[in-house]
Amino acid sequence: MVRICTAFLLLLLIALPLSAAPTPASLKEVVSALEKGYAGLQDVQADFSQKTTVAAINREQKGSGEVLLKRPASATAMFRFNYAKPKQQIISNGKQVWFYTPENKQVLVNSVAAMFAGGNSIALSYLTGLGHVSRDFNIAFAAEPKDKNGNYQLELTPKKPSPVLAKLQLTVSSAAVEQVQASGEVKNIFPIISSVIHDAGGNQTRIDYSRARVNKGINNGTFNFKIPKGVEVIKQ
Repeated sequence: MVRICTAFLLLLLIALPLSAAPTPASLKEVVSALEKGYAGLQDVQADFSQKTTVAAINREQKGSGEVLLKRPASATAMFRFNYAKPKQQIISNGKQVWFYTPENKQVLVNSVAAMFAGGNSIALSYLTGLGHVSRDFNIAFAAEPKDKNGNYQLELTPKKPSPVLAKLQLTVSSAAVEQVQASGEVKNIFPIISSVIHDAGGNQTRIDYSRARVNKGINNGTFNFKIPKGVEVIKQ
């Protein structure tokens, strides 16, 4: 569960409504829109849907809910995933991570540092602001450079692969790319529409986002978790 969630946490990826770009963008412009969109992010709240394909048993696992992310200027990102289906929560205040499953009456507790240690360190960089994708990844357009809505599709391969991230596919907002083309900046748009994470075992997790609300001032207290009475605590 922790491994799947770690891969999932890589992908705190949300976007606003889109419009088709009038002029095709270069790969450099699309990457710039991606990085500059994250650079301007303070917090974001959005709905998400998730589908994970487990290769070993050829089985799909689906989920949906709401995600909240906040990036303090001088601290590790805080996040909260409230799953409506299946009912569970993944919460971090930047120091600890809680995985709560009400049905099992269990909460797994881990430190952020331990969760992203070793080969998974790229995950933490990605989570706290997509790092510098041009530094951490080899990037190319996908076989189909645009989706049906005119958004740009990229394939990113980590320069230092890890078990949780062998390849990443991103769909980048054409609206964000248009802003880069027009002014060199991205304002009030989170640049990612959807993502597909591939791990070393051949598993895939697709995440789609909707109803994004960017930089609305989410309270820090949202990212603390109070353990309910009668719940078993498992520290890892």
